[in-house]
Amino acid sequence: MPLILDVAHGHPAQETLARSSADLLASNAAVSGKTALIGLNRAQLGETLTKAGVPERELRMRVAQLWSWLYVRGAADFAPMTNISKATRAVFDDAFSLERPEIAAEQVSNDGTRKWLLRLKPSRPGETPPEVEAVYIPEADRGTLCVSSQVGCTLNCTFCHTGTQALVRNLTAGEITGQIMVARDRIGDWPGAEAQDKRGLPDADRKITNIVLMGMGEPLYNFDNVSQAMALASDPDGLSLSKRRITLSTSGVVPEIPRAGAEMGVMLAISLHAVRDDLRDVLVPINRKWPIAELLAACRAYPGLSNARRITFEYVMLKGVNDSIAEAKELVRLLAGIPAKINLIPFNPWPGAPYECSEWEQIEHFAEVVNRAGYASPIRTPRGRDIMAACGQLKSSSEKLKASLRGSTLHA
Repeated sequence: MPLILDVAHGHPAQETLARSSADLLASNAAVSGKTALIGLNRAQLGETLTKAGVPERELRMRVAQLWSWLYVRGAADFAPMTNISKATRAVFDDAFSLERPEIAAEQVSNDGTRKWLLRLKPSRPGETPPEVEAVYIPEADRGTLCVSSQVGCTLNCTFCHTGTQALVRNLTAGEITGQIMVARDRIGDWPGAEAQDKRGLPDADRKITNIVLMGMGEPLYNFDNVSQAMALASDPDGLSLSKRRITLSTSGVVPEIPRAGAEMGVMLAISLHAVRDDLRDVLVPINRKWPIAELLAACRAYPGLSNARRITFEYVMLKGVNDSIAEAKELVRLLAGIPAKINLIPFNPWPGAPYECSEWEQIEHFAEVVNRAGYASPIRTPRGRDIMAACGQLKSSSEKLKASLRGSTLHA
């Protein structure tokens, strides 16, 4: 049963999702007969091995072995783990699963952007497996992976098609981490691995250099699982991504912003999109609970904020709605004193969208005002539009793919 959030009145109809992550993990184990190891931290991995009967004298060694195989080498089964005895590997194979989310469909854009429709394990027997999407955006010397944190979304942002999909449930830490591992599998980003399809991949040792929590869902409404997954992603002895290369984007869950800075220590992005409360109430309805003044106060107090660790403010450019020069000047005024970068996003259309993208000339004029005030204001180049992988388009892609590709898996 999903969380029901009354955005207009600003309070959850239920305090938590009816099914916790622990419940989901237990349910998944019941469905598959095996306990999933992907997404477990060292302590949880030790507890799981203890329950499986691993002697205490071996526990530290076994945790270290499995950790390295899972998060450093990317093992997808136990067979390659040759520093573990064959008999022990057989025991582990009977008890544990290293499965990632299943790739239900894969698309590669003309610009090299890749999108995966990922099918998750059902949480109970007979349930239709839920699906989420992840997007990989390569550039010449780096690659950014956009991951999802929830199945669906509860925020109802009117410019975002993803927000029109009802929330189903939170993703577990394993399902979030699994998106990173699936992507690394497909593009050959493990030590010694090579991609089968190298189109558009960066000419660099690391193919995934950045992670952005900008996919389906509101990350701060799934705080604990996102936090654990990002701890795994940034572990220097694991997936080993710098926290300065991980960006969490929130629509403005104000009470969780300081906690995110203190506990996760990742970079912060704010989906702002308007400079007046009356307009942001429409575009980003969570603003009715935490208006702009409260949101910006939380930003000013964000732990670790400095010129070296700026907050990114995302601003989608909507023709005749929020793109006037007066609004550009007000944006500068509102952000005064906050070390910030302002990311201007040309609106990416989707079927039935009530908005149009601002004219390019108007976007440039808007950017000039922001630049003159001393803020970096890059205009985000739309990526993956031809496969409906650009910002705000993910749900329409899922609907289209489900109609023609449900039940099939594409393999290169």
